[in-house]
Amino acid sequence: MSNSFPQVVTIAGSDCDGSAGLQADLKTFQAQKTYGMSILTAAVAGNSYGISNSIALSADFIDAQFQALASDFQIKAVKTGMLTDQATIKCVVSNLRKYNWPNLVLDPVIITKHQALLLAADAYQTLVTELLPLALIVTPNFFEAQKLSGLSLKNDTEIQQAAQKLQQLGAQNVLIKGAHDNPQQKVVRDYALFADGSHLWLESELIPTQRVNGTGDTLSAAIAAQLALGNSLKDSIKIAEDYTHQAIAHEIQVGHKYGPINHFI
Repeated sequence: MSNSFPQVVTIAGSDCDGSAGLQADLKTFQAQKTYGMSILTAAVAGNSYGISNSIALSADFIDAQFQALASDFQIKAVKTGMLTDQATIKCVVSNLRKYNWPNLVLDPVIITKHQALLLAADAYQTLVTELLPLALIVTPNFFEAQKLSGLSLKNDTEIQQAAQKLQQLGAQNVLIKGAHDNPQQKVVRDYALFADGSHLWLESELIPTQRVNGTGDTLSAAIAAQLALGNSLKDSIKIAEDYTHQAIAHEIQVGHKYGPINHFI
C-alpha cells in the first residue's frame, strides 16, 4: 500500500560533523524503524571542538521543501530543531498550520547544555507565542526550561511548577530534561507533565562522558518516531529515554572533544 510505512520529518539545521541536528535526527528515525525526511533550515560548520560558521536558508526554500514533502508523503510525526531566527520560525509556523501534520515534537533549541544563547529576543518571543502552542509536546533542556518558566529549578517542586507554566504558555505536554553538570551527580531525572494532569519522573544513571553531542536532538527525534509508529505519548517518551540513555552509555570514539552519541545501539 502506498505510503503505509511510518514517515517522520525533522525541521532542523545541518551539523556537518553528523553529531547533532538534522543528521542525528535522521539516524534516530532509522534506528527506530521509521522513514526519516528533513526540511533544512540552516547549515552549520563545526566539529567536536565547536562551531566555526553557520548560514540560514531562505524562507522561500523552506517553503519549497514543505510543499515538496506535503505533495507526496504521509507524514505521521514532526520534530523541530534549530530554527535560527524570527523569519525562519514564522515560516515554519505558517507551513505547519497550512499542512497540519500531526504529532509535533518541539525541541526548542534556545540554550545549549553549555548555556550558550542560540536565539535573539524577537525570535525567542515568536517561538513562545506562535510555535509552542502548535506542539503536542515540548522538550526543553534544564536551562531552556529555566528561561521559559522564569524559575531557577532548584528542586522538584520548582521543576513541576515550570512544567505547569509551560502548559500555561500553550504547550499541551512537557518534558523537562534534568541538569547533568554537577560532578558529584549520580543520576539524571527528567520530568514529564501531560495534558490530562498526570505526570512522570524518569530517572537514569549519569554516564560520565564528553560523548554527548546530539543528546537532546536524539531524544525528541525518538519520541517523534515512536508517535509515528502509533505508540502513546507516555510509551514514546519511555522508549525514547531508554534509547538515548543506551546511546550515551555505549560510547563510540569519533572526534576529539565533545563527540557524538552512539545511534547504532
